[in-house]
Amino acid sequence: MNKKKIIIITTTTIIVIAAVAYFLLKSSPKDGFSFEPTSLTIGNISSTITATGTIEPIIEVTVGTQVSGKVSKIYVDYNSVVKKGEVLAEIDKTNLQTEYNTQMLAVQSSKVEYDYQKKNYERAKDLYGKSLISETDFETAKYSYEKAESTYKQNISNLDKAKTNLNYATIYSPIDGVVLSRAVEEGQTVAASFSTPTMFIIARDLTKMQVVANVDEADIGNVKQNQRVTFTVDAYPEDVFEGTVTQVRLNPTTTSNVVTYQVIVNAPNPDLKLKPGLTANITVYTLEKKDIHVLPNKALNFKPDTLSLSHNGFKVEDQVSKMEVPNQKTVWVQKGRTLVKTTVTTGDTDGINTEILSGLTADDKVILEMKQLTAGEKPAVSGETSPFMPKRPGSEKKQNTPKE
Repeated sequence: MNKKKIIIITTTTIIVIAAVAYFLLKSSPKDGFSFEPTSLTIGNISSTITATGTIEPIIEVTVGTQVSGKVSKIYVDYNSVVKKGEVLAEIDKTNLQTEYNTQMLAVQSSKVEYDYQKKNYERAKDLYGKSLISETDFETAKYSYEKAESTYKQNISNLDKAKTNLNYATIYSPIDGVVLSRAVEEGQTVAASFSTPTMFIIARDLTKMQVVANVDEADIGNVKQNQRVTFTVDAYPEDVFEGTVTQVRLNPTTTSNVVTYQVIVNAPNPDLKLKPGLTANITVYTLEKKDIHVLPNKALNFKPDTLSLSHNGFKVEDQVSKMEVPNQKTVWVQKGRTLVKTTVTTGDTDGINTEILSGLTADDKVILEMKQLTAGEKPAVSGETSPFMPKRPGSEKKQNTPKE
């Protein structure tokens, strides 16, 4: 009985070992590698650069004074809304009024002298024509007349200057806007001997701001007018503001051997959240394309191991011309146990994906990578992935379906 049991157990063990060996041998891969496939998908590509800038009003006017004197009256303050032609301040007019009055009297006096010398010259001219006075007397009369005329005209010019200076004592707003800065106080003396002192800074319209950004020389070549821009400010970290590039200035700025260029971005400000002087962190979209056929850049750089393929029964069809054509590259398409080298026409790229213009269909199985397998590892089946491996970004998106 014991002998019979031993025979049965031994026979059962042999059968189990044979079955396990059979299944192991059957499941062992014939090929020593596997392919990572992909195909054309509908997606978006974009490329951006970042920079920092400062929020500024689009139009900002500095208001000063062209005459010296004491500030006698100020009519506006910070944040005051003003209209063009509105009086902002007045300079003490005492000395200016005195100067104007003095010039007025000088004009009147020179006018009397001018009229007298003119009549005297006309009489002398008539008498000289009749040879009743000498040539010397005639020339003296003419000289006195011309001198009086010159003095009269000079005094008129001085009067106009005195009147202008008197008018300058009243400071008017040159534009409609908001007072950003007031640099003087009542009773303060301003001197305009060599330069125009600043009294006020007025911004035209704070609902229309701009960002003056400094873009590095390595990125400036990709920045163009009308490109979309998003930016944030520390005052409102949750808000994302939008604008467009309106100007790329050619004048470079060099700081510590770093060359930057100013890029002007319009920044609509209907809620008046953006304040002058805020620091903006901008993102310029130098490339944006949506709902286009894309392929990972990895597929364009793949090169198969033809020796391993041939040893494992795969065929390789490489009949593509080696002549280089702009915007054309090659990919490898799997058709059963054959890899076919295929030429595709490419468009723009964002460094991760490339736009495919022609050469492929949605059904083509494009090879991304040829992976060598370790002993006992199964080849990956097309469309299957390990549950323990992270998925590629966008792999769950439906292929060839534009985004809604």
